[in-house]
Amino acid sequence: MSVGKEKINVLSLFDGISCGRIALEKAGIEVENYFASEIDKHAIKVTQTNYPNTKQLGSVIDIKSKDLPKIDLLIGGSPCQGFSIAGKKLNFDDDRSKLFFEFVRLKNKLNPKYFLLENVRMTDDIADAIDELLGVKRIFIDSRNFTGMIRKRYYWTNIPIGEIPTKNVSIQDLLDNEPFDRDLNFFLDRTKYEPTTSYDGIITINPRDNNGKQTWQRGRVYDIKGSCPTICASLFDLNITKDHKTWRKLTINECEKLQGVPKDYTSIVSKNERGKQLGNGWNVDTVAFIFSFLRGENFLNSFSHESSIEAQK
Repeated sequence: MSVGKEKINVLSLFDGISCGRIALEKAGIEVENYFASEIDKHAIKVTQTNYPNTKQLGSVIDIKSKDLPKIDLLIGGSPCQGFSIAGKKLNFDDDRSKLFFEFVRLKNKLNPKYFLLENVRMTDDIADAIDELLGVKRIFIDSRNFTGMIRKRYYWTNIPIGEIPTKNVSIQDLLDNEPFDRDLNFFLDRTKYEPTTSYDGIITINPRDNNGKQTWQRGRVYDIKGSCPTICASLFDLNITKDHKTWRKLTINECEKLQGVPKDYTSIVSKNERGKQLGNGWNVDTVAFIFSFLRGENFLNSFSHESSIEAQK
């Protein structure tokens, strides 16, 4: 039996627009049940439009393990802004870090065969504490090797990941055929023309203003021959140029490609909401790479699919 015919039960915490579900599809992993914990109504709308069979559970705080069948894969990316270290302990009282502990709670209660937690890079002392709590050593992956967008993240998982590829994908490799029809002097009247390439391949046309200070992020223009900076919830329509004379903004469909999301996947909500949801989401191609290592024979033999079905009766 091939793994493609074996279906699994997935619980996705802090699910967003279900980038984890897209990644599972790209990796060829079939899903029996996909349970999603999300409270943002716009994110839920995107998910239910694309995956109407998703079982929305609401807030992670309200999830009870006894209400779920056997979970084969637990995934999530919780906010980590509230972490602090006192000795070797995290701040259990911060509302934001409490969400991480909900991931830990459900991991311990559900005892899934596999799990994946994603988050931003953080100080070593905090990351080391998470290593200890989850029982695995974090893995660093930059999504520029998958879609050309700089997205540096830590991944905590017991999925046995192989060698991470190194690719040279640039902005121009992802662009649609949209015209560059705006005069670059709109920016250069206020900023210095001084093309600079960062260590990770971002080419900024105007890194400083006329007074020598770093250009405000919304005022920067990027050469499409370089890597793409990280798109985020508040800044997704980056300024790009191909000839250093004209410019345009990244389109929403191009932002979807940079995150590995299918074209028009987010089209059910407004442009600003599309950008916000994409900026908050996972890089699908990176996560699909991780999930691809679940396709071996060990993956097939590790699940008790019959017991999963029994638990749902």
